[in-house]
Amino acid sequence: MSALIIFTLLLVLMLTGMPISISLGLTVLTFLFTMTEVPIEAVALKLFTGIEKFEIMAIPFFILAGNFLTHGGVARRMINFASSMVGHWHGGLGLAGVIACALFAAVSGSSPACVVAIGSILLPAMVKQGFPRDFGAGVITTSGALGILIPPSIAMVMYSVATNTSVGQLFMAGVIPGLMLASLLGLTTWYRARKFGYPRLPKASLRQRLHAFRESMWGLFLIVVVIGGIYTGIFTPTEAAAMSAVYAFIVAVFVYKDLTLKQVPKVLLDSASMSAMLLYIITNAVLFSFLMTSEGIPQAMAGWLIDAGLGPIAFLLVVNIILLLAGNVMEPASIVLIFAPILFPVAVALGIDPVHFGILIVVNMEVGMCHPPVGLNLYVASGITKMGITELTVAVWPWLLTMLAFLVLVTYVPMVSLWLPKTLGMM
Repeated sequence: MSALIIFTLLLVLMLTGMPISISLGLTVLTFLFTMTEVPIEAVALKLFTGIEKFEIMAIPFFILAGNFLTHGGVARRMINFASSMVGHWHGGLGLAGVIACALFAAVSGSSPACVVAIGSILLPAMVKQGFPRDFGAGVITTSGALGILIPPSIAMVMYSVATNTSVGQLFMAGVIPGLMLASLLGLTTWYRARKFGYPRLPKASLRQRLHAFRESMWGLFLIVVVIGGIYTGIFTPTEAAAMSAVYAFIVAVFVYKDLTLKQVPKVLLDSASMSAMLLYIITNAVLFSFLMTSEGIPQAMAGWLIDAGLGPIAFLLVVNIILLLAGNVMEPASIVLIFAPILFPVAVALGIDPVHFGILIVVNMEVGMCHPPVGLNLYVASGITKMGITELTVAVWPWLLTMLAFLVLVTYVPMVSLWLPKTLGMM
């Protein structure tokens, strides 16, 4: 009964057009003060202790690093490097876009940042070279989603906060799925370009490739700093985030000199604004999770599903359906923070590995970012391409189907996610 009241209240508030973070907070406060005896002090305390986690500090640092790199010309150099390597293949610039998105994902941790940084440079170049606008938009919108799967990933940090799973294990678990999805999206791009006879670039010489690599080397080295530092135990994921922010600042301002010191305050303000928005969502989601736990809803749900004889295979199918439906009306941060605490206890009770479950949720978030009505990447890509959401939805379909096929693979083959962290002795 409590669950029905809570979710009805949340749905009604969301249908009024209220932001999800405020809907969550109001739902919790309304229920606690009218239906329970929980003192107001407990709510205030939970607001502070809920975000008093070391891992959460990684979020503003990764956002800051991503913003420095977006403004600092790193994306352009990554595109040049990718083009020199695969530009002569069918749909060369499209393939370069997929690789550049994968590389930029490995330094930014954010999907929209990936779409903006790579899309704003690559899409005009693709149209100029003779590619249809919808082909370029489809490539960039879906490849940009790699930003939350290839570590470092802000979505993984949020899952870690919601479920107390190791961020380091999640980051390592995201490497193989991230590379596999990038390869599959590249294969789809290559196949369609070959089928429709889209243009190719002249083959770059070894000298041109080495020059492109040298130009992009400083940006690419950040991948080594973050992943290498976490794996070798030199620093924690949160410390890696702080290191990446400092490194990105030095590279953008003093090495590439694409960003002047006068522009730095604006980058800091933009990053602070985005961080505040995410932390506000996290705070309200933590309150919502507290309400769920205090009412015993996740435990009751776990008991009900196990008693119903729902095994791991059926449960994972149900989870995918729930998350894909949620992706229609909510953005990734809210989905992770609302559904992870509810579904996680059931997954653990059914013997599903927490790290595998986290990667599955992140891949679902990627799919959600690329389809309407709330697909964040669609809106970002729409701003760059000047295409309508309906037009973009049609454009992304071939790549979206590839992502859905990959989701099935990740769901039912846990070793895709778990092989690397287990091989490295992290699990």
